[in-house]
Amino acid sequence: MTDDLAQRKCVPCEGGAAPYSDAQARDMLRSLKGWIIENNTLVKLYPFTNYYQTMAFVNALAWLSHREDHHPDLQVGYNKCRVEYTTHAIGGLSENDFICAAKCDALFRL
Repeated sequence: MTDDLAQRKCVPCEGGAAPYSDAQARDMLRSLKGWIIENNTLVKLYPFTNYYQTMAFVNALAWLSHREDHHPDLQVGYNKCRVEYTTHAIGGLSENDFICAAKCDALFRL
């Protein structure tokens, strides 16, 4: 299902929709590898060999985020990047977060 999610496009979220319930979020989480849910946020730590690889990933993710109009919070270090997705407009997780997480994983595999 990860590849299916990675092929989808985020839809604009202006609020008013309900965030995923814990059960819905856990169900969606099964379609992703290595992601966890922490405080209503989808989180994954990506390891890299060096700073250049880390920054190449971050720059590609910035482009992807702009294209999807759904932006993660990032914590960047020399050889790692922590990616966090949540849908701020609804105060929790939405399908957009899982779509972007799958796209992030596809980007990491490149």
